[in-house]
Amino acid sequence: MAKIMIADDDPNIRELVRVLLKNGGFDVCEAIDGREALIKITEEAPDLAIIDIMMPNMNGYELCRHLRKYYENLPVLMLTAKGELAAKAAGFEAGTDDYLTKPFEGDELLMRVRALLRRYKIESSQAVQVGNVVIDKNSYTVNGEIIPKKEFELLFKLAGFPGKTFSRDSLLEDIWGYDFDGNERTLDVHIGRIRERFPFDSCGFKITTVRGLGYRLEVLP
Repeated sequence: MAKIMIADDDPNIRELVRVLLKNGGFDVCEAIDGREALIKITEEAPDLAIIDIMMPNMNGYELCRHLRKYYENLPVLMLTAKGELAAKAAGFEAGTDDYLTKPFEGDELLMRVRALLRRYKIESSQAVQVGNVVIDKNSYTVNGEIIPKKEFELLFKLAGFPGKTFSRDSLLEDIWGYDFDGNERTLDVHIGRIRERFPFDSCGFKITTVRGLGYRLEVLP
């Protein structure tokens, strides 16, 4: 049974989310702010964290940055009343995997939680299949063929989390490193090369530009 951390200073929201998750078959642990969440995550080792933005002591953005630094493989879902694009962009920049705006439907919350758990399970594997393409990190090949290393790493990153939006800065840092001194055009060029190499009509997936945020890979039906 997967365990979910709920970090929110509103007891009514925590109760609502707790009931939904328990009815959905999940175990639950709770925190009233970001600082307590960090402590309990170490103690409880949850499989996913649902965090609010506006919390005392440590807000959701700061908490998310800490989680990305110390718990890289922990899925994070931001649950907040802020639905503006700027707030979402800040959330993705901090490292959240998904975003759900209050008020929300219980079924949608459960669907997003299950989808995030599936994505991270895929990422932990060394081989990922999206559409008609198999990306093997053991051999650094795609469908048995070697492609340029940066293109491979970028594709593997996006394919490990189909449907997740990655900010431009996070992709540059993850693939090129924190000391990268080039410009964002480098990322655009590599995305363009991947699109040319793997046309969506024959490969079964496409890389979508999310305006103002970054990129995400989508598997076609």
